[in-house]
Amino acid sequence: MSTTNRQQLIDNVKRMLGGSMVDVELEADDYAMALNLAIDRYRVRSGNSTEESYMFLTLEYERSEYVLPEEIFQVRQAFRRGIGETTGGTQLDPFSLAYTNLYLLQAGTGGGYTAGLLTYELFNQFQKQAGRMFGRDINFTFDPVTKLLTIIRKPTGGETILLWVYKTRPDETLLADQYARPWLRDYTLAWCKQMLGEAYSKFNTIIGPGGGTTLKGEQLKTEATAMFERLEKEIDLYLDNTMPLGVLIG
Repeated sequence: MSTTNRQQLIDNVKRMLGGSMVDVELEADDYAMALNLAIDRYRVRSGNSTEESYMFLTLEYERSEYVLPEEIFQVRQAFRRGIGETTGGTQLDPFSLAYTNLYLLQAGTGGGYTAGLLTYELFNQFQKQAGRMFGRDINFTFDPVTKLLTIIRKPTGGETILLWVYKTRPDETLLADQYARPWLRDYTLAWCKQMLGEAYSKFNTIIGPGGGTTLKGEQLKTEATAMFERLEKEIDLYLDNTMPLGVLIG
């Protein structure tokens, strides 16, 4: 699917340049580079190029460094299943205990749902306090360039932790996205006009039997610049389905 979407976008750009009627002096590598530049720019400017995700990581004995997949660019938080060390720790699940307390232990008693919710809240506070005291929270560092995750401790067993991460959306997903695809197509077209304009501006006129042909290199570069500015403005206005910023105070 990725090859089909990519090639279809390039074919659309060729037709928009008049390639179905005249010979456009761009090679296949030029179109590919223009699309790659458009994707790179979109990843820098648009929040729609990323997504929130979760992944599991199994810690190895006394190993503190792990290389994460290339598409991950930020690790927000690491979650542990229980409290204490990986071997012999108290494996407490607050959701399971809350369910048992609320629907089984409190059933038919005078406390009812109020007592169940209170017990659940008290247990949550207990777990947070116990977690701070007995190592529930995992401190780590993450390098977004090398993708190296460093756990600030030496694990003592094969515990599996949950990572809350942000990762880049694959190219094929962006090319199939109904909001990202038109932006990428127009930005690719702008880069193609920019490259043609650079080539045509080297020679203003080509001599021929009919008096010569005037090349409009500067006009193409002007059109490309206008398209770049318009597309950058669309990102600023969140027209690509990016989530707008919230209210900032201070």
